[in-house]
Amino acid sequence: MISKDLLDILCCPETKADLVLDGNYLVSVDKATRRRYRIEDDIPIMLIEESEQLDVETWKEIMKRHGRNIEE
Repeated sequence: MISKDLLDILCCPETKADLVLDGNYLVSVDKATRRRYRIEDDIPIMLIEESEQLDVETWKEIMKRHGRNIEE
């Protein structure tokens, strides 16, 4: 499990946006890129080329689930 302290200092390596913890993934709050980084054995894989770009609807659903304000 990713600690709150670690989550507070991690950011998206592409945009430097904040991340939210969503299951075994860290998801960027940046609407333009919508990057999702997997976590393996409690280690975040923060490589852009290993990340996944979410579709807009999936990203919005995750942001709403975590109480993030998203602009339409």
